[in-house]
Amino acid sequence: MSFASRLIDIHGSKMHYLEQGVGDPILFLHGMPTSSYLWRKVIPMLAPLGRCIALDLIGMGKSDKTNIDYSFLDHLNYVETFIEALNLKNLTIVMHGWGSIIGFDYAMRHEDNCRGLVFYESYLCPMIDDYVSLPVQEQILSLEKQVTALDSPSVAFADTMMRQGFMDRLSEEQIAPYSQPFSQKGSDKPLTQYIKEMSHNEKLNNFIASYSEKLTHSKLSKLMLYSVPGFLTTMSSVRWAKKNLSHLEMIDVGEELHYIQESNPTLMGEAISVWLQGVEQMVSEKIEG
Repeated sequence: MSFASRLIDIHGSKMHYLEQGVGDPILFLHGMPTSSYLWRKVIPMLAPLGRCIALDLIGMGKSDKTNIDYSFLDHLNYVETFIEALNLKNLTIVMHGWGSIIGFDYAMRHEDNCRGLVFYESYLCPMIDDYVSLPVQEQILSLEKQVTALDSPSVAFADTMMRQGFMDRLSEEQIAPYSQPFSQKGSDKPLTQYIKEMSHNEKLNNFIASYSEKLTHSKLSKLMLYSVPGFLTTMSSVRWAKKNLSHLEMIDVGEELHYIQESNPTLMGEAISVWLQGVEQMVSEKIEG
């Protein structure tokens, strides 16, 4: 089964997405500085269970590089319109990194359109105290220096972000698909905006706090995947999830920092597949009951 590579017009710009499978939609949301390419090894294991759709956030991957600020609110707007344009109903949202800010917010505002949430290396809680890992703090500082030193960070910027998220050293061939979309002048704008929002994060933290509080009351089925030692995910955030989230399953998906989709996609795909089949069985039993 091969991927369908498609474009759709959203707010006058083209957004690119990959699609495979049929049935209820499973939407994959990537983070910074990746794209739908991140999910290429995970999707084939889930395509038998639904219509898998992995988009490129606006300004990233093969989506248009348009003249907007690329704030997290911009990304929310484009993704929500994307969901409406494709008429996606009864969604399972699989999210990673920055994509979790989009996914969690959408789900808490449209809970009746979602059947489940899967999150890995996500922004569950505001970035304060024990919920910000040392690697994340170090990455922000190093990338702020790059932004200051380079007129157009582009490829070097994306390259640094990717390498900091892996335990093993990556080859140029492995990095190239992620850094290439930022090879044009000015294409680094989504990344520089990301660093600005992470560095001056009061508005972002308030936003995360809002959906985080709603998550504690949500009855949606949830699957939290985490790596050890992890990058975004601290043991404090793992304990917070266990204590505060209902209808939650938690699975350790192996030794990695931030990108288990590359280092062990089979384990990730199998974990989501088993969980999703369990969710479908519970739904069937409720209907029959």
